[in-house]
Amino acid sequence: MTTMTEASVREFKMPDVGEGLTEAEILKWYVQPGDQVTDGQVVCEVETAKAAVELPIPYDGVVRALHFPEGTTVDVGTSIIAVDVSGGAGAAEAPAPAAAPAAETTAQPAAETEKKPEGRQPVLVGYGVAASSTKRRPRKGPQIPVQEASTAIQTELNGHGPAVPAAPAPPAAQERPLAKPPVRKLAKDLGVDLATVTPTGPDGIITREDVHAAAAPAPEVVAAPAPARTPAPAPVPTYDTARETRVPVKGVRKATATAMVGSAFTAPHVTEFVTVDVTRTMKLVEELKQDKDMQGLRVNPLLLIAKALLVAIKRNPEVNASWDEANQEIVLKHYVNLGIAAATPRGLIVPNIKDAHTKTLPQLAESLGELVATAREGKTSPAAMQGGTVTITNVGVFGVDTGTPILNPGESAILAVGAIKLQPWVHKGKVKPRQVTTLALSFDHRLVDGELGSKVLADVAAILEQPKRLITWA
Repeated sequence: MTTMTEASVREFKMPDVGEGLTEAEILKWYVQPGDQVTDGQVVCEVETAKAAVELPIPYDGVVRALHFPEGTTVDVGTSIIAVDVSGGAGAAEAPAPAAAPAAETTAQPAAETEKKPEGRQPVLVGYGVAASSTKRRPRKGPQIPVQEASTAIQTELNGHGPAVPAAPAPPAAQERPLAKPPVRKLAKDLGVDLATVTPTGPDGIITREDVHAAAAPAPEVVAAPAPARTPAPAPVPTYDTARETRVPVKGVRKATATAMVGSAFTAPHVTEFVTVDVTRTMKLVEELKQDKDMQGLRVNPLLLIAKALLVAIKRNPEVNASWDEANQEIVLKHYVNLGIAAATPRGLIVPNIKDAHTKTLPQLAESLGELVATAREGKTSPAAMQGGTVTITNVGVFGVDTGTPILNPGESAILAVGAIKLQPWVHKGKVKPRQVTTLALSFDHRLVDGELGSKVLADVAAILEQPKRLITWA
């Protein structure tokens, strides 16, 4: 049987496609064993805690094996696919016969030792004649038999009889359990000795599940009933599949839940509201749709709201900041990476427009269009969701008047935009139907006080009421 450690076989490991991610779920395989692949070819799609990403293979060859089925969550650094890079269409089958001679060579010295226990034994200088023994050193990995076979052949050629097994590796090297740094930290936190854990991962690697399994049984043993009475089996939780559907919490949904809980219980939130007449802004939107410089671009109220927020930040730059807990510092950002919350089938994501403060209105419209289209296709990259400084969430598209949004982690403010509706409004001393919306600004009260937050929200409202301020205030 051919092992996966031959020189012609390359193992492609799950990469860290985001910043500091530890695992990813395999959504779909695009290749199968026996398929020919080329450098740069996409072989699978994976979902991280931030986005769905396609993974290209970095070399040419024939797929030898897929180590995990679709739907499996795999730790970063674990091999997911083996590719034979030796060349040739039959590379997936060809190496098998080549392993037989090595196996025979490895087994031959042991057989001769069993048949001739009385024969001449090699002399180790300073230790006398070595005693005959058929016991062989345990194999730690697939490379050891090849090394022993080479030693045996060289010994026979020199005329010294059966080969002496190579000196065993230092005990520390043999006994050190195989585990990744995050798994070792988990074991340390749970008080689990890795030497007592039974590995189930590829090549004898200890996984997170192995550590949890080793830590879990202890309380159950203490709580076990007396042996005199056979305990009834614990009831298995059941539910009516016709009335309930259970969806595993993972991927983007899991990351969003973790981030929102962390944000809600770390940053003290304050939310302020303002209701504003945006009739003039809606008229400007219709005019811009007819402008030749805006043809083919995504022009809607969100575009002008985004521009209004950027102008308000320019007038109140202290709001564009973050709280550095470790260094006890407020970090003022001299750039604006404008996040736009987007609902996707995989959950809520917040990609951002890099350096949005430098863009003209047509450039901002183009960036918004690309951001929304990419999010809907589920192809937003992890890089597009990193480094945001302030966010807009448009709950108005669902017919909602407003809300109290939770801050995106690491940011100090988020603006919620409600539905724009015709409402009775006092305009120039008379009650008239006007386009009205409600804005809500949540901010981190550690670095944004009530005055600063109120100024930012008031500026956004003033611009949307009188959009000519986009020119006079810019």
